Amino acid sequence: MAWNEPGNNNRDPWSQGPGGKRGDLPPELNELLKRLKARWSGGKGLGGVPVALVAAFAGLIWLLFGFYKVDEQERALVIRFGAYARTELPGLHWHLPPPLEHKEMINVGLPRQAQVQGEDLFTKDQNLVDVGLNVQFKISSAEDYHFTNKESPDDTLVYAAKSALQQVIAGYTIDEVVGKSDLSNSQTQIAAKTRQLLQQMLDGYRSGLQITDVSLSRVTPPDALVPAFADAIKAAEDQKRARDDAQAYASSRVPLARGEAERSVNEAQAYRDQIIARAQGDVARFEAVLEEYRKAPQVTRKRLYLDTMTEIYSKSGAVLVDVEKGNPNFTVPLQQLLKSEPENAEPAAAVNGAPSAAPPAAGGNSDDAGARSRNRDGR
Repeated sequence: MAWNEPGNNNRDPWSQGPGGKRGDLPPELNELLKRLKARWSGGKGLGGVPVALVAAFAGLIWLLFGFYKVDEQERALVIRFGAYARTELPGLHWHLPPPLEHKEMINVGLPRQAQVQGEDLFTKDQNLVDVGLNVQFKISSAEDYHFTNKESPDDTLVYAAKSALQQVIAGYTIDEVVGKSDLSNSQTQIAAKTRQLLQQMLDGYRSGLQITDVSLSRVTPPDALVPAFADAIKAAEDQKRARDDAQAYASSRVPLARGEAERSVNEAQAYRDQIIARAQGDVARFEAVLEEYRKAPQVTRKRLYLDTMTEIYSKSGAVLVDVEKGNPNFTVPLQQLLKSEPENAEPAAAVNGAPSAAPPAAGGNSDDAGARSRNRDGR
């Protein structure tokens, strides 16, 4: 029979009737029921502490669970009832404690890297090539990175990188992609264009990623063309080595040529200065002679004549003889004149600028030679 059925005299499990007498319950259970009834009826709580104070203390502890700190390289995404609420920057923050709100910490300053391998990519000249791509990136938007690509954000990057690489490779020939020595800058252009196109694609996906660097890690031609490309690369390296040797030789010769040119210029300038100085000296001497000529024209004219004739005859082997008053019998030392050097030859004879007489003949009179010399001086 239920305790509240008619005829049960309203006896409940906690009492035996309207009077509130306890029945067969143990004393410990009766005491516990009294304490619970006193707590919820506004009485004293456990240990005599009011229930309101206990509840306030518990609520304060619960609120303290909402404080958190965001590091410099992190961003905190606050989620309220499963929906995005806000993004918190570095510092000390507070959100409603769980289960009302919770946070997701995203490290946006950590450099990240992904290896992308593009296989069987078509080139401009319809060849196949395998290209390895090294992509470095970081998170630019924490909310886009966490919510838009929550399942696999890195996979999104890899698929987008392969697509961008194929589009860029299609604009280059196999020689340009492989990067022969004379076209080595083409690989740098491919990496730059791939980075630009990949960033545009990721921005369109709202991936929250920012590409920091893209480089080609491995480029290989088709297997059938590997030997031919190896020979071509070796030839290009030989050409580069020969060019470097030629440049080194030119670099060693240019300073010598410049030194010789400078020395020639200095010698020419010295010769010019010497000629100018000599010409100035000749002019000075001529002006001095001209001044003397103006003072005594006859004397100066005769002296110039004698000096000129002395200079001319001193360089020749001629012997002048005055046959009018001299003795026609004389001996000329031809052997000595022919063997003597012009610069060492002595003048034939000069007395006051006049040529001397020939050597006297054998047995000649020296007084006659002196008389002839005096007669010439008188003239």
